[in-house]
Amino acid sequence: MENNINYKHSSNRQILIIGGGFAGLEAAIKLRKYKHEVTLISERDYMFVYPISIWIPIGKQSFEDTKLSLSELAKIHGFNLIIDKITKIESKNNTVYSETTTYHFDYLFLAIGMGKVQMKGLNHTHSICGKPEESLIIKDLLDNLLAKGHGHITVGFGGNPKDLTATAVRGGPAFELLFNISVLLKEKKLKDNFTLTFFAPMEEPGKRMGVKAYNKMDIFFKHYKVKTHFGKKIKEFTENAIIFEDDTVLTSDLTLFISGGDGLQLIKDSDLPTNEAGFILINEMCRVEGNPHVYAIGDVAAIIDHPWAAKQGHVAEIMADVATYNFHNSVTHKEKRMSYWERLHLVCVMDSGDGAAFVVRTANKEIMIPLPIIGHWMKKGWGWYYKNSKKKRMLRLPGM
Repeated sequence: MENNINYKHSSNRQILIIGGGFAGLEAAIKLRKYKHEVTLISERDYMFVYPISIWIPIGKQSFEDTKLSLSELAKIHGFNLIIDKITKIESKNNTVYSETTTYHFDYLFLAIGMGKVQMKGLNHTHSICGKPEESLIIKDLLDNLLAKGHGHITVGFGGNPKDLTATAVRGGPAFELLFNISVLLKEKKLKDNFTLTFFAPMEEPGKRMGVKAYNKMDIFFKHYKVKTHFGKKIKEFTENAIIFEDDTVLTSDLTLFISGGDGLQLIKDSDLPTNEAGFILINEMCRVEGNPHVYAIGDVAAIIDHPWAAKQGHVAEIMADVATYNFHNSVTHKEKRMSYWERLHLVCVMDSGDGAAFVVRTANKEIMIPLPIIGHWMKKGWGWYYKNSKKKRMLRLPGM
């Protein structure tokens, strides 16, 4: 039997957030700070902190310590939580559906992430940016290969030719996992027994970080003894190889590949406006085009085309901040509005296992600072800080 749920709050506004990742959780927290009652719907009962999951495959981070309990956070911040999977969206009817329940809303914040570009043989690859459990699969496969004592490990990422902004690319985690594996092999005195190769179909992978950062990548590849294979489109993946468009073959005993981002089928099948890649069209206030009651934040949205723009966790939180601010001012009849366009920037601490590189790119500057040893512990510290600040155990610093 179908359940119809209407949330009657003191404000008489039924506010739903779909998605429990960076964007959805931040939106729930900010809306509660504005004293709004809000319900967050998530498929999982935890938030997975993807930036620190790079250490799960190498055994330096546990799966449990990479999770944040949404029920615990709901109690701390005071939002309502429902664990359910949304299967249909009718934004013009102010309704979303799961297999068993109908949810009605007055305002909707969509923060459900993105899918991945499907390629022939993609099932023969594994992604550190896939479902959380895949990080454990990668760990098992890597452990088995290390026990064997030799082999070929390939790591790469791709894009989406339909995404003209080229923002739906996850390059950073691929570099991080690659360099961390290199350090692990060195620690186990197996480096000479393995071939590490980084591959990508684009001519200049990683250039979105900026020219300064890109020009220094060769130093990293040389230091971590990584071969490279750029500029050839991928034809297909097989169980033990990558085949390119010119029929050249790259042998691989373990292929770790982050496919380009693609719009979720749930979004493509909805009445929401999308670009060619299936990402939701929004204005600079993160409001969905043509629907003043729906906001799209994080990876699910089509973000503006800037060379320094990319879909990252901190960008998802910026968009959540912008959307909730604009929503609150709208319903309280305040004139001020905020634009996410003005706050876009690319920033990361790209961990390498024995150090890191601090990368920043904005409209006016490019920075890349190598941070041997201390950089690794800075990223470790950020993971601890992020989890504890979300639990209100310490002050949350803006932009952190």
